[in-house]
Amino acid sequence: MTKFKPLVEYQANKGQYELLPFKFEPLSEDDVVITNFVGEFAFISRDELRATVNKNLDPSSKTYSLMRSRHFIRELGDEASVELLGLKTRTKYSKLRNFTNLHIFVVTLRCDHSCQYCQVSRQSENRAAFDMTIDMAEKALAIVFRSPNPAIKIEFQGGEPLLNFDLVKHIVLRAKEINETQQRDLQFVITTTLSLVTDDVLAFCKSHKIYLSSSLDGPEDLHNHNRPRPGRDSHARFVEGLEKARSALGYDAVSALMTTSPASLTRVRDIVDEYLKLGFDGIFLRHLSPYGFAIKTKSYGAYNVERWLKFYEEGLDYIIEVNKQGVRFTEHFAALMLTKMLTSNDPGFVDLMNPSGAGIGAVVFNYDGDIYASDESRMLREMGDTTFKIGNLNTSSYEDVFTNEALLGPLEDSFTLSAPMCSDCAFEPWCGADPVFHYAMHGDVLGRKPESEFCKRIMGVVKLLLERMRSDPKVKTIFMGWANRC
Repeated sequence: MTKFKPLVEYQANKGQYELLPFKFEPLSEDDVVITNFVGEFAFISRDELRATVNKNLDPSSKTYSLMRSRHFIRELGDEASVELLGLKTRTKYSKLRNFTNLHIFVVTLRCDHSCQYCQVSRQSENRAAFDMTIDMAEKALAIVFRSPNPAIKIEFQGGEPLLNFDLVKHIVLRAKEINETQQRDLQFVITTTLSLVTDDVLAFCKSHKIYLSSSLDGPEDLHNHNRPRPGRDSHARFVEGLEKARSALGYDAVSALMTTSPASLTRVRDIVDEYLKLGFDGIFLRHLSPYGFAIKTKSYGAYNVERWLKFYEEGLDYIIEVNKQGVRFTEHFAALMLTKMLTSNDPGFVDLMNPSGAGIGAVVFNYDGDIYASDESRMLREMGDTTFKIGNLNTSSYEDVFTNEALLGPLEDSFTLSAPMCSDCAFEPWCGADPVFHYAMHGDVLGRKPESEFCKRIMGVVKLLLERMRSDPKVKTIFMGWANRC
């Protein structure tokens, strides 16, 4: 009796192949991009696509080898391709068992700025009504450390969290105390305008390795227009706070995020130049979201997704030019997409998670004790809609929160692999499910895909990235650098 079957049993039948699942999207009259379950892709001609589907590919051609290596076809008798594709699919979804890394504490709604596009409907007074209490914070921490994720990030949001900094300090100290026995990878982030940063605040942040996430919308005139405050000095305060924070905490401990207002649309080069001038190594060209004051002040409806894509394309091309000149500078939204497109990693960005990142990627503890499935969910609540409320700190257990139908229903109903149109889309492996956005826009967690600005935005950006990679090898090298640094 022999231990192994004859060699012939393991050899595939050269030239005889079966199709594995793939989808395709036209890029031009002559070319298409094809993708598989796990997001591997290839550029081929329409003629090569027809030959593939008709099983007429020349076994000696480069296209044949490419299609086999990317798991678009398999030769008869070749079981390895199916097994590898299954392994990659399982790896892609393996992170789901360690869900909820990001825990957002809304410690206050009070703020010293009055941004026209504020998505959380900030408040300016009445501490008792709009500040989280110590009791609420303690109950939230009890839920935080029930997460199965070995890494826990606590992010403080507002309003302006520094207006309730005593509570921030309490939460940090208590979390670290609890973690002495839990031994999680524990991180803290404060989302702040930097306008109220003091030496005492920075000393505490340095002592406890707290990162700061801030906002910079561009040059002084644009920033002050978008983010007004008493004294009309928000940009000057930002720069002063940035310099103090970097001096105390280091460059890498302070980041900035911009929001594209209607006034930003013709200024993308100025905005990028401001980030370069202030020493940032990247920028996130972020669109407006349909929540809070962005709706009340009609900022959100002031431009459509097509206009934002023109803004984004101009900015992306300018940033590529900057990189070609030897300056390493990343467009972070592109980097997130490229990480999914060019590597086996998933950055875990909530908007690009599938199943949706609501609850799985992040959970929000609001100042009043209510618990929401995502940051956007609590923004919707500030507009009077509690559809995505998944619990309350006074009445809900951990099990109540994460088995709530307000969470599980939208996760299931918006899963892209079974959603109409998404399941047929070539870009689905790189996309995400955003049930809160679609509910806000269409009154349904799945949304109307042909009308969805989320879909148009993702598809527009992906096509830009594919076209730039396809037409210029230098750009693909730059993009690979962005993807591997994300």
